[in-house]
Amino acid sequence: MTDAPEPASGPDRRPRQSLGRASALMASGTATSRVLGLVRNSLLVAAIGLNADAANAYDIANRLPNAFFAILAAGVLNAALVPQIVKALHREGGERTVDRILTIGGVITLAATLAFTFTAQLWVGVYTQDWPPELIALATAFAYWCIPQLFFYGLYTLLGQVLNAKSQFGPFMWAPVLNNIVSIAGLLAFLAFFGPFDEANPLAPEEWTPGAIALIGGTATLGIAAQALILIIPLVRGGYRYHWRWRGPKGELTAIGRIAAWALAAVGVEQVGVALVMRVASAAATAPGAEPGGVIAGNAAYFQALSLYLVPHSIVTISLATAMYTAMAGHAARGDMASLRRDLSQGLRTVGVFTVIATAGMILFGPYIIRAILFSATPEEVRSVSWVLIAMVIGLVPLGATVLFKRVYFVLEDARSIFYMHIPMTVAWVAIAYGFRELTDPRWWTVGVGLGLAMSNVVGVVLRAGGLSRRLGGLDGRRVMVMHAKATLAALAASAVVWGLLLAVPPAEELTGVGGRIAAVGVVAAGGVVLLAVYAAALWVLRVQEATDAAGPILRRLRRS
Repeated sequence: MTDAPEPASGPDRRPRQSLGRASALMASGTATSRVLGLVRNSLLVAAIGLNADAANAYDIANRLPNAFFAILAAGVLNAALVPQIVKALHREGGERTVDRILTIGGVITLAATLAFTFTAQLWVGVYTQDWPPELIALATAFAYWCIPQLFFYGLYTLLGQVLNAKSQFGPFMWAPVLNNIVSIAGLLAFLAFFGPFDEANPLAPEEWTPGAIALIGGTATLGIAAQALILIIPLVRGGYRYHWRWRGPKGELTAIGRIAAWALAAVGVEQVGVALVMRVASAAATAPGAEPGGVIAGNAAYFQALSLYLVPHSIVTISLATAMYTAMAGHAARGDMASLRRDLSQGLRTVGVFTVIATAGMILFGPYIIRAILFSATPEEVRSVSWVLIAMVIGLVPLGATVLFKRVYFVLEDARSIFYMHIPMTVAWVAIAYGFRELTDPRWWTVGVGLGLAMSNVVGVVLRAGGLSRRLGGLDGRRVMVMHAKATLAALAASAVVWGLLLAVPPAEELTGVGGRIAAVGVVAAGGVVLLAVYAAALWVLRVQEATDAAGPILRRLRRS
């Protein structure tokens, strides 16, 4: 990073308190959703197992709509919509442009959903390797119920981006809470009707009934539908009235099409990597010795580890990036690179304070968190997921930075650079995953997939930082790096204290039964308090101002209460 001085405050500067309130509102919604998501995942493991055939089959089926959405919509919408919607809503007749975006985006997503659903078996084969026909059939049956989620993911993102562009941040982040409530209700119904997963006598793939498949897959899709449709209420209350508009002035959406094409290509490269590494994880699930409930982590175990890994990222990084995105798009539209650089620096430092200690906490407490959340998992399953999680967490700090960098590229309407950078990122991920497959025992293959993901984030942060430094005339690099160095020192000091305390408690795998799970919760709660207290004290000694800024909204709320 090239050093650049922090620009002085000017008339465009947003009050930090405003940004803090928006971030806190979204973080609270995301945190609630993530907690409920962990409850949902725990019930899912109780219902269909973790390293079992049905768990791996359902994981592939439920992964497909997410992968398709990423290819068709997520990167495109994030790259093109927010900047263009911000511009549209600030000019006369701009609502017509927004109407056209919703109309065309909705129709394309619906058509893609139908096409992917009808070809479900083909896509199950793409994402799996060495699976027997009966397991392919079960995954395909789940996929018929799960792939329709794609349409509702698209609708949720389209409506949510309009809300975000109008600075109505809360509903977009709170809507997933409804999704998780619906999913939890469905899993509770499954447990009531069909009973919990029996490790000693698991159902063979061909023994699953259509009703059981429909209850698991159908309620998952119903939850996504509820998450999308609930956003209509705040949109209407906010004054937006949608009208079907397919046609408009010539060239009105040219910029969106150009940016979207490069964003689509970038996400396509990424999803090719996802498909390839999932073949490694799915092959591990059926490798010799990978019995149901055994010690070899497969693609379902990877999903559980990924869900935990993304909790701190979603709560802090995504909330802050979303709150900053509209303002950054405004800076870019005005050509105010100084303000854009200042916002990026603030975001990198604020996120870094959190992701550094989150990395330490996930490594120290990961096995205990898994033990507490996946209450029906065996000790061997806890260990298998823990290693995958620890491998991923190495990339948590660069993941936070890469997301912020990516948003800046998007507001600069430069999705082409993102595409070219995704190629070496994907190569690093795939190379490490397949290297583990060729050189190690199957029990380490999925760990290799997790480590490859971490290294992909490292490659991404280096490439994106270099490109943006040239575009913005520097990234306030010295200040950002000094803050991260101080945070790392503080985290190491806090980790040393907690590691010493953990030597006095049993390993997570030995905590069995209800009492063991309660003990795991106690270890995480008590150890987490100590970790944060020592970290906060060390940051204060090191005079890390960003920690005070990040904690400001919370401290103000506590004082008011």
